[in-house]
Amino acid sequence: VSNLSTCWEILDYEVKLYEMVFCRLTLDEMGDRMNELEQSINDLKVEMEMEGSPSPLAPPKQKSDGANQEDDSA
Repeated sequence: VSNLSTCWEILDYEVKLYEMVFCRLTLDEMGDRMNELEQSINDLKVEMEMEGSPSPLAPPKQKSDGANQEDDSA
């Protein structure tokens, strides 16, 4: 009985070890993909600056006073 429980303990340990290795590899792969995405974003920003395109994060245009008065009357 003790040999059988020892085998199960070893098997349980190995399963946990494989899970940890798999999680580590998955996290590393996700980190690599995030780095690639960040680099692509930076490349696009540089390309947009070279073309003179406006930033997509430009501040929104403010409404004129007439538009604000219409909103207040509603």
